[in-house]
Amino acid sequence: MSSTTKPDRRGSGRTFFGQPFELSTPFAVELWERFSFYGMQGIVLLYMYYSLTRGGLGIDQGVANGIMGAYGGSVYLFTILGAWVADRLIGADRTLFGSAVVVMLGHIALALVPGVAGIGVGLVLIALGSGGLKATATTIVGSLYTRDDPRRDAGFSLYYLGVNLGAFAGPLLTGLLQSTLGFHYGFGLAAVGMAAGLVQYAIRRRNLPDAVQHVTNPLPRSRYPLAVIVAVAGLAVIAVAVLTGLLTVSTLPVVVVVVVVVATIAYFVVILSSGLTPDERSRVFAFIPLFIGSAVFWSLYQQQFTVVTVYADQRLDRDLFGFTMPVSWAQSINPVMIIVLSGLFAALWTRLGDRQPSTPTKFGLGTGIMGVAFLLFLPFVGTGENGTPLLALVGILFVFTVAELLLSPTGQSVATKLAPPKFQTQMVALFFLSVSLGTALTGVLSRYYDPEHEAPYFTVLGLVAVVVGVVLLVIARPVLRLMRGIR
Repeated sequence: MSSTTKPDRRGSGRTFFGQPFELSTPFAVELWERFSFYGMQGIVLLYMYYSLTRGGLGIDQGVANGIMGAYGGSVYLFTILGAWVADRLIGADRTLFGSAVVVMLGHIALALVPGVAGIGVGLVLIALGSGGLKATATTIVGSLYTRDDPRRDAGFSLYYLGVNLGAFAGPLLTGLLQSTLGFHYGFGLAAVGMAAGLVQYAIRRRNLPDAVQHVTNPLPRSRYPLAVIVAVAGLAVIAVAVLTGLLTVSTLPVVVVVVVVVATIAYFVVILSSGLTPDERSRVFAFIPLFIGSAVFWSLYQQQFTVVTVYADQRLDRDLFGFTMPVSWAQSINPVMIIVLSGLFAALWTRLGDRQPSTPTKFGLGTGIMGVAFLLFLPFVGTGENGTPLLALVGILFVFTVAELLLSPTGQSVATKLAPPKFQTQMVALFFLSVSLGTALTGVLSRYYDPEHEAPYFTVLGLVAVVVGVVLLVIARPVLRLMRGIR
């Protein structure tokens, strides 16, 4: 049957844990993509700041943290490009497949190209490909549900389970290979994981709803030359910035933050000025405070891959019955908790139905609880090198997980619900811009972390997030009114 006549499968009787059966396709491909993504991310910071004698590159620790934040921010920034390509050029399905190929090439570069060149080429390719993959995978999940389907939030939570199965296994296996054979073997395993995801998606993609294979807002062919000119101009600006010293390793985190802020403002302006109905415009305005809360949340949460990695390396007691746990294994703690708790959250939202907390309330709780998680580091200040018990970090990351499950799957879901029809994928990209801004801020903030003077760092950031969470709870009802019937 051709793609133009393929029936809508949202109402079919076959299910995947009570959800539309085709949820299993993005569930599985994201499992493998996250295996590769987090497997690489679990060891790449160590690779940058470890000394040459330990197999690393010997980059200054603060600079390495900044690179990680800028890289992470770029991943989510590139969701804009991926969403635009999907909505205007080739559709969500083809964009996802092509992006996955680019991600795999990035992992191969990290595995085979030595030194700083491998880091540069690998991280750029992974950031570019992951951006396209993230926006389109979320859109594909949203396409499996009608706008008013009460299973929607639960479905996104189940999809999030697949993400975290991969995120759990990736750091465990790549970290084991890194500690026994070397960093490049770990990067190679990440490439194999992405290849597995590509094969799985190639087999199953034909069964997805017809909508994900269509271009929702095609770019007129007369505007193709303008798009090429803009792309070339963008590359030229980057080249000039590098050659003139405006863009360096040290300035990269701040530059990414500025670019994301400008892109965010431009994106909201473009969407709001595109002939929306009053209800559509109101819903976009409702997204603004949610965007701010999300950015604050992610600026703390994403420090798992900067500050918490350094903490696990230098401040955590990693002795397990005489075996020294690889540093990257600390990054599997959060995913295994999500594996356990995401099903409980999905069941809770399903059971509560219309009585569950509204989206603005979930955002306020998630942001505030994330701040509390940072404050929980304070009792262990001054315990010395590798003096923090492993169980303490497990407890803190449990609080990270509760906050994440309140905000992250809910954020992806509400982006698809609030989106004007012609901006479906790009509205998801706008949510990921909040993640991009928060992650880029991580690169700026993490440079101020000092293992010997931790109290001010954790106190200030924790309290700021708590205050923002409280403000979101206070304005939850006005925001809900702007959402015009969407909770």
